[in-house]
Amino acid sequence: MSNIQNLYELWKKETVADKELYQELVEIEDNVTEIEDRFYKSLEFGTAGLRGVLGAGTNRMNIYTVNQATQGLATYLNSTFENPSVAIAYDSRINSDIFAKSAAGVLAANNIRVYIYKELMPTPMLSFAVRRLSCKSGIIITASHNPSKYNGYKCYDPNGYQMTDEAAKKTYEFIQKTDIFNDVKTMGFDEAMKSGLVEYISDDIINEFYDKVRLQSVLSVEDCKKADLKVIYSPLNGAGNKPVRNILKSVGIDNITVVASQENPDGNFPTCPYPNPEIRQVFEEAIELSKTVGGDLLLATDPDCDRVGIAVLHNGKYTLMNGNEIGAMLAEFVLSRRKDLGTLPENPIILKSIVTSKIIEKIAESYGATVHNLLTGFKYVGEFITNLEANGEEDRFVLGMEESYGYLAGTHDRDKDAVVASMLICEMAAYYKLKGMTLIDFMESIYNKYGMYCNSLSNFAFEGMEGMEKMQNIMADLRNNPPSIVAGFDIVEFSDYKTSEKFDKISGEKSTIDLPSSNVLSYTLDGGYVAIIRPSGTEPKIKLYITTCGDTRDEALSLADSITEDFKKILKIQ
Repeated sequence: MSNIQNLYELWKKETVADKELYQELVEIEDNVTEIEDRFYKSLEFGTAGLRGVLGAGTNRMNIYTVNQATQGLATYLNSTFENPSVAIAYDSRINSDIFAKSAAGVLAANNIRVYIYKELMPTPMLSFAVRRLSCKSGIIITASHNPSKYNGYKCYDPNGYQMTDEAAKKTYEFIQKTDIFNDVKTMGFDEAMKSGLVEYISDDIINEFYDKVRLQSVLSVEDCKKADLKVIYSPLNGAGNKPVRNILKSVGIDNITVVASQENPDGNFPTCPYPNPEIRQVFEEAIELSKTVGGDLLLATDPDCDRVGIAVLHNGKYTLMNGNEIGAMLAEFVLSRRKDLGTLPENPIILKSIVTSKIIEKIAESYGATVHNLLTGFKYVGEFITNLEANGEEDRFVLGMEESYGYLAGTHDRDKDAVVASMLICEMAAYYKLKGMTLIDFMESIYNKYGMYCNSLSNFAFEGMEGMEKMQNIMADLRNNPPSIVAGFDIVEFSDYKTSEKFDKISGEKSTIDLPSSNVLSYTLDGGYVAIIRPSGTEPKIKLYITTCGDTRDEALSLADSITEDFKKILKIQ
C-alpha cells in the first residue's frame, strides 16, 4: 500500500468522530485521483502561512491542519520568547471563525496568552493589534480574494507584518515534527476564555485604529460634505462593511449606499464567486443598484479588507480602474495635498513592489520623493517602515503600494490597508468632483503630465500536482535558456532575483541585487520596456507583468500585447 493510501486510511480512522470530514473521505474511497490530490503533500507553511482548498486531507484546510500549524507556531514562540502572546482575527470565509477559535485553544493549551477580536475584522486591524498589544505573533484566518472553496492561515511577526523567511522556516520545522493527531495540545475555546488565557480585544483598541487612520486624511470634513460624493460600496460579503463605512462617515463621506446582496458576511460569496476587486464581475451588483440610486464611485473591498478596487462613473458609464492607476492617483493626490497643507516631510519616501508601474517614480520625482522598489509581498513594505522607525525616520513614509490593489498610508499598521485606502480614494474623488472632474479625468491629467504608461498582467493557472511541477519546469527552463529577443526587441538587461544577480548585456557587467532571494525573473527590453515573471506566492499561477510607455494609449497597449504574446510562446503557454 502506498504512503498516500496509508495516510488516507489513517485519516479515515482518526476522523470518525468528525462526521463532515469523515463522510468526505468515505465518498472518495474509490477515487484514486482525488485521494492523491488530498494526500500527496501537506500544505506548506511559508511567509504567507497556509492556504488551500477546504476539506479533509493533509493538502487541505481543516481543523487538523490548522491545529498542527498552530502547535508548531506555539512551540516556536515558546522556544524563542518569554511569555509570548498572540493576536487573532478572522474574516467571513467558511470556517474562519471555527479555525480562529480552535487556534486560540491550541495556543492557550501551550500557555500562550491570546487576544482575539470578538467578530470578523480586516487584516490591517490584526496588524495593528499585534503591535498595539505587544504580541510576539498574530494570526488571521483568511484566503484574501480566492474563491469560496479556499481558506488560509497567515502569521505575523512582532512588528506587525507577515512572518519573515527565517521565522517561517523555524515554525515550519516545528510543524513538520508535530504529529497531526497525537502531538497537538488543545483546549476548548470557552475553557480557554474562563482560564484567562484568551480574551477579547476591546472596543478601545478598535477605536484607536480608526483614530490612527483618520490622521491620514488630507481633505477637510467640510469639503467632503460639500462635494456630496455618491458612493456605492460593497464589502463583498467580507470584513470591510463596518470599518469602511465607519471611517468614511467620520471624514464627511455621508452619501454611502451598500450593496445589500454583498453586505452581510457570507463565505459562499453567492453573487461574486471570485471576490476579487480587480475584476469587473464583482461590480455587477453595484452597477445594477446604481440604476436606482446613482453613484459617482463604486468601491469594493475584498473579504479580509486589505485590497480595494473602484469603478468610476465617466461619460455615463462605469470604468474599472486598475491597481497601477489607483496607486498613481494616490501618489499624485497625497503628495500634492500634503505639499499644499504643509505636512509633506523632508525627503519623503514611497515604497512599491518591483512589478508596480514605473510612473510612480516619475510622480515621486516631481515632489522630491524617493521611491524604493521592493519584492512583491507587503511584508517588505512593513519591514522597511519598521527600519525607518528604528532610525527615528518613520515620518518620511508617505505611501506603500502594490499593483494588486494593496495600499498603505501611515505607520499604524504594517500591511495592506483597504480601510485607509478607501478613505483616501473617496477624499480624492470628492476633491476632484469639486473641480468638476472625475477620477478618469484626473488619471488622464497624470498621463499627460508624466507619460502614457501601460501596465498589463497575465495569469497562467496550473492546478494540482502536475501543475506545480510544470510551473517549476517553466521557471527552470527560463533560467537555463534565457531569451535574447522578445517581440523584435533585444533584451538589454536580465535580473534573476533568486540568485540576486543583474546582468547588463550592453556593458557586459554583472551586479548584485540588494533584495532578499525570490523566484522572480526580470527582462528590460530595448526601449525601456519591462517584463517580469514570477510564480504567485498564494495561488497556483505564474504571473507575467509587462510595462510599456508610448506617445498614445493605443501605442502603449499594442506594445504590451505584442510582448505578452511573444512571451506566451517562449513559456509554451497556449
